[in-house]
This record gives sequence, structure tokens and C-alpha cells, in this order.
Amino acid sequence: MTFQLICTAVIALIIGVLALLAGYRLFLLLLPIWGFFAGFALGAQATVMLFGGGFLATITSWIIGFVVALIFAVLSYLIYIVGVALLSAAFGYFLGAGIMLLFLDPGLIVTLVGLAGAVVMAFLVLAFNIQKPVIEFITSFGGATAVLTGILLLLGRIPFESLGENPVRLVREDSIFWMIAWLVLGFVGFAIQIASNRTYVIEPPENRI
Repeated sequence: MTFQLICTAVIALIIGVLALLAGYRLFLLLLPIWGFFAGFALGAQATVMLFGGGFLATITSWIIGFVVALIFAVLSYLIYIVGVALLSAAFGYFLGAGIMLLFLDPGLIVTLVGLAGAVVMAFLVLAFNIQKPVIEFITSFGGATAVLTGILLLLGRIPFESLGENPVRLVREDSIFWMIAWLVLGFVGFAIQIASNRTYVIEPPENRI
């Protein structure tokens, strides 16, 4: 077990627990950070699905990943509602693409379904003003994913090189137990956040531009 793997697993566990239990309350602090990582993963994954190759295996995927990441991070920091829309869109993309990747290999169809999911999710969140429950849901299941990823890395159940792949697919292929654990952990975190945030509402900051 390498030092790099241990550090990655520990960081994933810490961030995962914070997001799982207090993602909504920490949302403003973490929004540009999440925007950066969501944009990076989205850009790199889209490059792989469109042009092939492994995750971050080419210079092109790195460049596109960083460009999209910086755009997402800057917009998330400057304009709150744009940050919410981008995070919702990223969630919709990974949800749509992730479901397809359970059955298909990466490709154009997976990318198109992911993009459709991104548009639909962003529209629903903004049109129906459901930012709070969506943020709680995204951070809960995102935290659950990070926690289980850290655990599976420490247990040696998933290789470090597979981190760019669909985490839900990795969990499902390893054992149905981990899939159930992910669902239970996500819903428990969601319930905790709903209960603890019943009277707490984020005050959106003024746009910084």
C-alpha cells in the first residue's frame, strides 16, 4: 500500500464524512472547490467518452479537464445561482452517464445521456426552486461515495488507477454488500441533513461581479 494511496483514502474519508453530515451547511465554503473537481471530472470523462483512452491517460483529457474545472470554479465563486446550476448539472450528468455505464462501455451514447441528464437536472432545480433538498441529496450521496471509496482503497478492494471510473459500478462489481452500504449511508446522511437543517437556510451571498 503506497503513501499516495493512503493519503488519498484518508482525504476521501474526511471530505466524505463532512459532506455526508454537513454538506448543506458547508455548501458556500465548498462550492468553488466542488465546482473545480466536478468540472475537472466532467471535462476529463467527456474527453474519454468522446475520443477514447483511459481516464487522464492523455494530455488532451488533462487540458480539457483543467479548463472546464477553472470555468466551473470561477463561476461558482462569482455567482451563487450559477454555482448551484453547475453543481446540479454535474450531478445530472454523472447520474445519467453513471446509469448507462452500468450496462454500456464509455462512448457517444453515454455522453449524450449524461448531457441530457445535466440539462434536465439544472432546469428542475432552478425552475422549481428546490436548491436546498437537492444540495442535501447531492452532498449526502457524494459524501457516501467518497467514504466508501476511501474504505475500499484502504482495504485494497479497488486499485488506485480506477478512481476515474464510475464509482458506483466499481462498488457494484466488488460486492452487492457495498452497493447496499452506499445506498444506506447516502439516505442516512440525507435524513440527518434534513433533520439538522430544518430551520437553517443558506443566505446566498451577493454576486461578486
